[in-house]
Amino acid sequence: MHTADANEKQVHVPADGVTLEGALVIPDKTPGLVLFAHGSGSSRFSPRNNFVAAELQRAGLGTLLIDLLTRDEDRRYETRFDIPLLTRRVVAVLQWLANQSDTGGLALGLFGASTGAAAALQAAAALPKYVKAVVSRGGRPDLAGGEALAGVRCPTLLIVGGYDDVVIELNQKADALLSCPKELVIVPGATHLFEEPGTLEQVATLAADWFGRHLH
Repeated sequence: MHTADANEKQVHVPADGVTLEGALVIPDKTPGLVLFAHGSGSSRFSPRNNFVAAELQRAGLGTLLIDLLTRDEDRRYETRFDIPLLTRRVVAVLQWLANQSDTGGLALGLFGASTGAAAALQAAAALPKYVKAVVSRGGRPDLAGGEALAGVRCPTLLIVGGYDDVVIELNQKADALLSCPKELVIVPGATHLFEEPGTLEQVATLAADWFGRHLH
């Protein structure tokens, strides 16, 4: 169950002809903020992403959990896998953050899961001056395409579960196309959703460390 942080602010971001709803947390004196790019069938209320966001907040980082799709769009299977659409939304949110008085001066990172990882990497390639770090959890970075992967400049961390065989292979292929500072970490004993005890904690620690190093 999602519980609102005391500092949490509900935001409404115009993007692509719709309004995206999100939950923004900005700790005092934070050096950076992480935008969560949710994957297929997920939302800003995703317990897994909220767990990771809480860890990042404890590490002193800001977070924005936002629904990249409207309720109607999320009901349609093909929209969930529309990477160009998801990327346009991520780009619009990044530009919005860069233009707000309370977030404009912050280094921005992207945390992508599932198809959201592809959108995060495409957005990082499109806006190199905004995006300072990317983390993918059980993501499909391969769906970003070779051109975007080759264009990513910021440090990128790919995290995959040790039992997620097909996705491991897809991440290895994507990793080979990245020319930025990068790391591929396989979490032993974890399946695709990191539901096994202690595995999501490892993801959160890895992400907090990565963003902590690169968003200063």
